[in-house]
Amino acid sequence: MDIDTQLKEIWRGAVGIISEEELVRKLKKGKPLRIKAGFDPTAPDIHLGHTVLLNKLRQFQELGHDVIFLIGDFTGMIGDPSGKNITRKPLSRDEVQINAETYKEQVYKILDKNRTEVRFNSEWMDQMTVADFIKLTSLQTVARMLERDDFSKRFKGEQPISIHEFLYPFVQGYDSVALKADVELGGTDQIFNLLMGREMQKAYGQESQVVLTMPLLVGLDGAQKMSKSYNNYIGVNDEPVDMYGKAMSISDELMWLYYELLSARSLDDIGKMKEDVASGSIHPMEAKKSLAFELTCRYHGELSAKMAAEHFTRVHRKKEIPDEINEIVLSVAKSWICSILKEAGLVSGTSEARRLIQQGAVKINEEKMQDENLNLLPGTYIIQTGKRRFVKAVIK
Repeated sequence: MDIDTQLKEIWRGAVGIISEEELVRKLKKGKPLRIKAGFDPTAPDIHLGHTVLLNKLRQFQELGHDVIFLIGDFTGMIGDPSGKNITRKPLSRDEVQINAETYKEQVYKILDKNRTEVRFNSEWMDQMTVADFIKLTSLQTVARMLERDDFSKRFKGEQPISIHEFLYPFVQGYDSVALKADVELGGTDQIFNLLMGREMQKAYGQESQVVLTMPLLVGLDGAQKMSKSYNNYIGVNDEPVDMYGKAMSISDELMWLYYELLSARSLDDIGKMKEDVASGSIHPMEAKKSLAFELTCRYHGELSAKMAAEHFTRVHRKKEIPDEINEIVLSVAKSWICSILKEAGLVSGTSEARRLIQQGAVKINEEKMQDENLNLLPGTYIIQTGKRRFVKAVIK
């Protein structure tokens, strides 16, 4: 593929490239480039926010380049301070390893397994001596580290910064040296770490990598970045019905960002659809259905996507309760509504249950309830959270 065509695809959805001139120079060499993206396994599941980088890696694979999916099992034990106003709790090696195994399983839903090089940064960091690491940290000054936005804000606000947090950018930067990366991808919150890779490679006598930054995917709330901590995410392993329903819950405006960053459709196709929606020839709901179906089909297959679409139409458009829903049987002693929601798996804990009730997101027998201290009397109840999740609770 000619360089102009490659650049158009590489720029799709990207925020910036440092620098395009260097990238063109690398592409003109006429050989596959080594494209790196790192992911710290700090949680067991990948959500669609992570797939923004994974989709870009897949695009590079389709352009004929070599992709490195780097699992930060070493950096995961440090905890990336990017965008954080408090020190992250470091994970144990066992926690990181368990999460890393699930990452390997999930990424192949997007990346071509036969064309993906999976690496762990413990491969080289575990071998590094104390003397080697001291040499590594000597390449930057404290003043330079405090130029970093999140460190600067915390320092000015007299919030603590642990020494180990300073080490994270050094390790991520050295990863690029160890892998001889030509290009590194990352979110806009990673720019300091990504540029550190360029400086490290130069210090170690390598050609500096090109940095390609991608936007942070806005979550379902339309406000904050997609994150499990904000409970505004679509997980790669979400059930088909949940994935489809969550995708249908995004705003009409946000839908176009999801199309650009997550869809396999061409930019020309997306642009034409956007024009049709603006002219009124296509309803926004139909465009959103197409997006929800594509995402669900990618991660669960066409049959599951069709069933999820039918379920959405039946339950949400026709206001019907599904024919088959899970049932739990509890004693009156365990009839507190928050405990029931947790027991049914509708929430992760009673704090989340209280929050949903306060937000009016919980219904009992199709009636919205707002009493977080309610204890149900003996009987059978259909409990619903949000628009998509139901459970039958039998209290005896």
